[in-house]
Amino acid sequence: MDDGGPALFRLVRYWSRRWARGVALETGDDASVPQHVLVVDAVDALRRTGGEVTIGQVARQLGLDRSGASRMVAAAAEKGYLEQRRAHSDARRSVVALTAAGQDLLDQSHQWQRAKFVELTAGWSSSDRATFARYLERLARDVEA
Repeated sequence: MDDGGPALFRLVRYWSRRWARGVALETGDDASVPQHVLVVDAVDALRRTGGEVTIGQVARQLGLDRSGASRMVAAAAEKGYLEQRRAHSDARRSVVALTAAGQDLLDQSHQWQRAKFVELTAGWSSSDRATFARYLERLARDVEA
């Protein structure tokens, strides 16, 4: 029997909160950084699909209701990681974008994630590590599509 599903969800459960907290500890920033990392990462994922990023899209990306996502976006904007402005296409809508500080936080997050991947697969051959990385990237692309 293929136990990939349960194994995947054990990993998801384990890492769902640890990666953002790990970035926060390494940046030496305040306790709210984990939520900022989550929302900045969501905004980045959405911006890569093209177009303006709305709070409703951020809510769907994070699996939250709109008001929860709106509070997270506002808190990240207050810290300087995101900016909110009126949409070009509809002035009644608000859109969200990364700031330079948000990009720095995202870069630190990705650096931490890469280091953890190397650490977790340190006993693997370089071929196994590369194959697993390709499969993870493929799964992520499929899920995002």
